[in-house]
Amino acid sequence: MLHNAEAILVIIVSVTLTIFLIVAIVILIFVSRLIKAVQRIVEHAEQVVETAGSAAEMLRNASGPLAFFKVLRNIMKAVDNKKRKS
Repeated sequence: MLHNAEAILVIIVSVTLTIFLIVAIVILIFVSRLIKAVQRIVEHAEQVVETAGSAAEMLRNASGPLAFFKVLRNIMKAVDNKKRKS
């Protein structure tokens, strides 16, 4: 009688462990896919930030020459307006 109870318990434990193993494998597959998706998103975000940073640096570097040309344009407009009024 005891052998039947032990056999039933061994079967129950084996089935439980098998189910747990299958569920753990499925969860690991989903987590792996999620991590890959997050890595792709992070890489894309890094590229966007890098592009924005280089664009900001370009504008910062060009702001000096652009400011000079704006002042020069304003002087030329003022001279032109003065000539037209005279």
